[in-house]
Amino acid sequence: MIRNRIKEFRAKNDMKQEELAKLVGVRRETIGNLEKGRYNPSLVLAWKIAKVFHVSIEEIFTITDD
Repeated sequence: MIRNRIKEFRAKNDMKQEELAKLVGVRRETIGNLEKGRYNPSLVLAWKIAKVFHVSIEEIFTITDD
């Protein structure tokens, strides 16, 4: 399972789901589903999200043995 800290990074940057979605080229619902763990991002999407926050992919996404 892939866990993420998207919501945490959005809060730190005072960013709404809709703003992040627009920056990475997806719908707001996709960001919501990512945050809730309902959807695993493609490598390209993970990279785009990390780039928005100026961090590595590993700082946002981690893989667990669940």
